[in-house]
Amino acid sequence: MELPVLAVIFGLVGGIAIGFQAPFASLMSQRIGSMESTFIVHIGGALVAGLILATMRGGNLGSWQTVPWYALSAGVLGLIVIGAISYGVPRVGPSSLFTLLLVGQLLIGLLVDHFGLFGNVIRSLDLSRLVGVGVVLLGTWLVLR
Repeated sequence: MELPVLAVIFGLVGGIAIGFQAPFASLMSQRIGSMESTFIVHIGGALVAGLILATMRGGNLGSWQTVPWYALSAGVLGLIVIGAISYGVPRVGPSSLFTLLLVGQLLIGLLVDHFGLFGNVIRSLDLSRLVGVGVVLLGTWLVLR
């Protein structure tokens, strides 16, 4: 399978953003508290997204009712992610926390792929993917010990 270059670039940029976001959110959390930090992070993101949408005259925001109800939980899930980062980074460090976040994402991703959940294409769990997961789990153990 050929990798889409733009998707790889966006993935790396997203990872870099998380790399900066975690210590920044952790710093805020240590100074003002976890919920306060989470609130500020999400208000900041909402303001920037709102400005972008305003320049796009709302974009397709009016069609939000067509989104499945469970997809609307993405904002709540974002709160959990930021909360985990704010709480975890000062306690286990960024590399250990990122490793744990990655393992959680990988396990859910494997389930979504294998069963084609939420309209995704089915990618069965085969031996090579299991070996890859094993390598990641081994790496996680090495990072955390």
